[in-house]
Amino acid sequence: MTSYQSLHEGWTVSGGDLADVPATVPGCVHTDLLAAGRIDDPYLDENEKKLAWIGRTDWDYSTTFSFAAGADRTDLVCEGLDTVAAITLNGSPVGETANMHRGYRFDVGPLLRDGTNTLRVTFTSAYAYAEAAQQRLGGRPNAYDEPFNFIRKQACHFGWDWGPTLVTAGIWQPIGLHTWSVARLAEVRPQVTVAGGTGRVELRVHLERASDEPVTITASIAGRTAQATVDGVEALLILTVDDPALWWPRGYGDQPLYDLDVVVTATAHSPSAASPSARELDRWSRRVGFRTVRVDTSDDGFVLIVNDMPVAVRGVNWIPDDVFDNRVTRDRLAARFRQAAEANVNYLRVWGGGRYESGDFYDLADEQGFLVGQDFLFACAAYPEEEPFRSEVEAEARHNVLRLASHPSLVMWTGNNENLWGHEDWGWKPALNGLSWGAAYYYDLLPRIVAEIDPTRPYWPGSPYSGTPERYPNDPAYGTTHIWDVWNTDDYTKYAAYRPRFVAEFGFQAPPAYSTLRRALLDDPLAHDSPGMAHHQKAVDGDKKLERGLANHLPTPRDFDDWHYLTQLNQARALAFGIEHFRSLRPLCSGVIMWQLNDCWPVTSWAAVDGDGRKKPLWYALRDAYADRLLTLQPRTGAPLEPGGPHPDIEPGAVVPPAGAPALVAVNDARTPWAFSATVTRRNLAGDILASAVLGATVATNGATTLPLPADVVTPGDPTMELIVAEIDGRRSWWFFAEDKDIPWPTPEHTTTVETTGTSTKVTVTAATTLRSLTLFPDRLHPTAEADQAAVTLLPGESTTFTIRSDVPLNPADLTKHPVLRCVNDVAH
Repeated sequence: MTSYQSLHEGWTVSGGDLADVPATVPGCVHTDLLAAGRIDDPYLDENEKKLAWIGRTDWDYSTTFSFAAGADRTDLVCEGLDTVAAITLNGSPVGETANMHRGYRFDVGPLLRDGTNTLRVTFTSAYAYAEAAQQRLGGRPNAYDEPFNFIRKQACHFGWDWGPTLVTAGIWQPIGLHTWSVARLAEVRPQVTVAGGTGRVELRVHLERASDEPVTITASIAGRTAQATVDGVEALLILTVDDPALWWPRGYGDQPLYDLDVVVTATAHSPSAASPSARELDRWSRRVGFRTVRVDTSDDGFVLIVNDMPVAVRGVNWIPDDVFDNRVTRDRLAARFRQAAEANVNYLRVWGGGRYESGDFYDLADEQGFLVGQDFLFACAAYPEEEPFRSEVEAEARHNVLRLASHPSLVMWTGNNENLWGHEDWGWKPALNGLSWGAAYYYDLLPRIVAEIDPTRPYWPGSPYSGTPERYPNDPAYGTTHIWDVWNTDDYTKYAAYRPRFVAEFGFQAPPAYSTLRRALLDDPLAHDSPGMAHHQKAVDGDKKLERGLANHLPTPRDFDDWHYLTQLNQARALAFGIEHFRSLRPLCSGVIMWQLNDCWPVTSWAAVDGDGRKKPLWYALRDAYADRLLTLQPRTGAPLEPGGPHPDIEPGAVVPPAGAPALVAVNDARTPWAFSATVTRRNLAGDILASAVLGATVATNGATTLPLPADVVTPGDPTMELIVAEIDGRRSWWFFAEDKDIPWPTPEHTTTVETTGTSTKVTVTAATTLRSLTLFPDRLHPTAEADQAAVTLLPGESTTFTIRSDVPLNPADLTKHPVLRCVNDVAH
């Protein structure tokens, strides 16, 4: 028989000058000290600065529990310890750990007592361990002045350009006692495939034994059963399912899941029964899906193919949703997944400086059809390959590949984040001077583990990676690329100069929602450079880069309210510009993954959803730019479309427009062809039509069509006073011949009506003048208030209605006033 006794109660933590502080398990020292009132909230103001001592302190967790013996084996199962730990039971040593990213199991039967037992887990400072390893092995370059590459711990706990430095310790995953007899399921390795209408499940089972008694292993799925009786420790069971329903990515089909169960039993004859009775020893259950996945690199690109269908990737990068992982509940993940789904996202890339995501994360992805790419946990640094790190990396990789292999949503393993690029391009080689840096992991160890345990999925050595070690790793003409010169040194219009095959990272910053800032900061007055704001900007020269971006496009802000609105607007425009450009290059560019969906605390960052879970204007722009059917105006000339080349082609035989003139591009990710007719007009700021055209075409599934515009539509009389708008079925794409800062916007004039029904309020704005990027910020009135759209441009006489959800009634008059209701015009006047 088997049983599990959770050990989550009665814990205390001690360290430094603190003793016997009540502790929550799973959890961490920061949340324990915060709950006990021993520290200030590290997310507020500049409190983070006061808490560096926590990461440099040893912490001792202890509890007592009752136990009654009665089986062959009892193991202490530690699903996750953060990070360098020594475990004792009743004063006797049990084991030591040095890896946050894997589980541990220890036979503690001989140490247990009938009755009361004392369990103690002592955590050595992560800094002490990492710095000692660094001194022993020699320094390795990394992106930050922290030793995160010398310990197998979540790298971003040591700070990042969007995250605080909060070096945690604690029992961060479940811990308990597993009591078992005869045999247990040590490993169940499922390989789920489908070919020719037949689903196949190969189950490689490894047992751990407490006796040599024969056992029977039974596997079942979809009414099919396979069985093997073994007296050793290995078994292979194969099940086939005729015509299984295929699991599809969201937008491509349904996500049927099948229960896969494995049971190990011992058969013994009961003296009081005429037939043998099976005694269950252990059980393993997962939900699986039948689908195929591969990556087509035949023309040096990177095309994800699921069930033999190319998938147009519309992705987001995912970071840990909180610094303190115990706060990331299934409900919180579900909220983020809803936000991703509503933004038309179909792919989540789990970034390599965080964690191997949780079972809840992958279960939700399985259920909702999100594709997931999981990085192995190496980011922005050179990593030592010497012991003990090599063995820890191998154990960690085996643990997590095995843990996640059953999930159909997982479609890609990636060796690292930016380390191949860093080694080639960030000046690492002289600093390393021949020292190991992780290449053996990315090119040898990790692909071998994936090939052994999880051969149904592709492995890619790094992000970015150009398909072969002989090429520059971040060449946009090959494989996957990251584009960061735009944020760091250039204007976002430079995205149009790129012709990438697959963009795995690019982004632009903005502050979080106003109510998020006001919850987190006591700054008075609040300013972009006030103490709390400055502390919650972690990017080097981040505010200068925001200022540069504004100066290129928008009027000069007069105060903080202007700055906040314009930086959020500029972020939304930057990402929309990049996404629409990259999508318009179909089929040359097969995927886009923007940086980033979420934040882990309240911070100025690249996120579309801030650390309090509020949508920034970027989220709304993302929803539009990732629509299944996209109509966009893009600069085009007649030069041929070549990988990495300067310009894509237009329709064969078309009249070539002037260099840089806009063309109409229709992108179709829907599952049926798109026959459309679009009206394109050139107008002045008063809304008068100066030229017009009607263009139509049929766009194939997973395709894009480019239509040149007539010369009279694309040639302005006065660039500062004119614009182009393309429209179909209420959807619009805009083209301005001049930047907003150079346009003489009229003083904004409009009328508004407000109607409230229950928790829903509708604010209708009717424009008397052109209103540029009209946005409503109801969270300024109450933190729960959220509008359904942002950055709406209206021509004179046009109307739009914002629908607001709020937990409390909102003052109608306040909804129509500055700074709640904003447009670019009011900054210019």
